[in-house]
Amino acid sequence: MVAIKIKRVYEKPSKSDGQRILVDRLWPRGLTKEKAAVDLWLKGIAPSTELRKWFGHDPDKWKEFQKRYHQELKKNKEQVSLLNEEIKKGEVTLVYGARDEEHNEARVLKEWLSR
Repeated sequence: MVAIKIKRVYEKPSKSDGQRILVDRLWPRGLTKEKAAVDLWLKGIAPSTELRKWFGHDPDKWKEFQKRYHQELKKNKEQVSLLNEEIKKGEVTLVYGARDEEHNEARVLKEWLSR
């Protein structure tokens, strides 16, 4: 199994990132497509707008957010299989826009895919 990396989309891209897949529903503020260096934008795998707004990156809601996001992922077979296909091809870095590096959907997604 290929190691999945995660990185803020605002960090400088590097060759070791492999394919950079944006896993946010919204395009990161203030970034051009060139600067973001995103190879694939999987909007549909991101948490639903309702879940994202409810969570609001509140660490107190983290456990519940993970649980709810896992439920969404279970129902989102098409997007999950698309992502798995990309992972089979080689190095992948899931990129996200959140400032919080501990509490974000890319972290949940990485853990989910590593099972």
